Amino acid sequence: MFTLYEVAGVVTNLLAGLMGARWGIKSTLLTGLTLQLCGIGMLFGWQPSWAAHGEVTKAIVFVTAAQLLCGVAKDLTKLGGKTVTKLVTPDEKQSRLFKVVSFITGFKNSMKGVGYFIGAACLTYNYYFALGLLLVVVAAAMPWAVVGLSNKLGRARKENVKLTSLFKQRHNVNVLSIARFFLFGSRDMWFEVPLPFFLRDGVYGLGWERLAVGAMLAGFIILYGQMQSWTPQLVLQPLKQNPPNKYVELLWNGLLSLAPAFLALMLLASRIFTQHNLPAMIGAMVSGLIAYCLLFAINSSIHSYLIVRYADGDKVAMNVGFYYMANAMGRLTGTLVSGALYTYAGANVVYGLGWCFVASVACAVASTIVTVFIKDDQGGLRCGQCLTIIDEQ
Repeated sequence: MFTLYEVAGVVTNLLAGLMGARWGIKSTLLTGLTLQLCGIGMLFGWQPSWAAHGEVTKAIVFVTAAQLLCGVAKDLTKLGGKTVTKLVTPDEKQSRLFKVVSFITGFKNSMKGVGYFIGAACLTYNYYFALGLLLVVVAAAMPWAVVGLSNKLGRARKENVKLTSLFKQRHNVNVLSIARFFLFGSRDMWFEVPLPFFLRDGVYGLGWERLAVGAMLAGFIILYGQMQSWTPQLVLQPLKQNPPNKYVELLWNGLLSLAPAFLALMLLASRIFTQHNLPAMIGAMVSGLIAYCLLFAINSSIHSYLIVRYADGDKVAMNVGFYYMANAMGRLTGTLVSGALYTYAGANVVYGLGWCFVASVACAVASTIVTVFIKDDQGGLRCGQCLTIIDEQ
């Protein structure tokens, strides 16, 4: 299910960029919202008898199709939200652009986490009530898109709107996209599949109930989103790194590798997990995950700004679509590799998860190395009022 979802993300982001450049951001947004309504509407057709009568394959195919439709809708909608920030912000207002991009990206992710809790609460009341509420919320957004957006917003010149031009990106867009591939590969080497299974495992893992695991993942996403939103004001501005450049991303990308390295050492080299010292396991796991969450949020916030900054104003939708295609490929690769490592690497799942974090370190380091090749040497690198690491050029 996750694999098909991520494959759809790769294709959708690539073609959505072309669609946005040809027909405008309004078209991608309205198409995404419409497909979201269709995907949610499909779930009204779920039959409880499928599970009761052993028709598991039918149930999985049905849910996967609905999830696929909603995933395509999500990527179409996301493209508009990221692209429009570049189009409505003057080039000389880079600090403002960074704050807007960070706020939109972070708020989106926080709401995703809040949705876990709202969805769980609605499901305890009634399945169809939960679906109906989703339909109402999505439908309520459509009039704003219809009335508030111009049909010409995001359109490129006709000579630039070609399928071949999708793969002819600016140097910095290409490099940043490769770095994004490894950045999100680093997260999904353990987050999407191995972590929930390990948290639920009562023999080698933490043995948490489904509710606790869901709350943990929702809390991670909410914290991640809030950190993204406030990165400009709380982190980079006090350090005199606002708006960020290549060197700022190099610094925070390098720091990101420390969190999965810590978790890999705890799982593979310490006796905490092999002797199943549950309080120490919880302490090590939660502290490592929080550290990764905060560092990853800072990196993601910087990345989301840099792609908008490096995008060509006339082809911003195509640039952003190509970039998020690389993002989806990183998630797909992480999902596939993490499943294999968690299942087959080592004598049990403790070692499997440990090797997932080793792979996460490798991806974070690779993302840092790739970032070196971005051509953006202006601004230097400072860490506060008194410390200058690289002089401004």
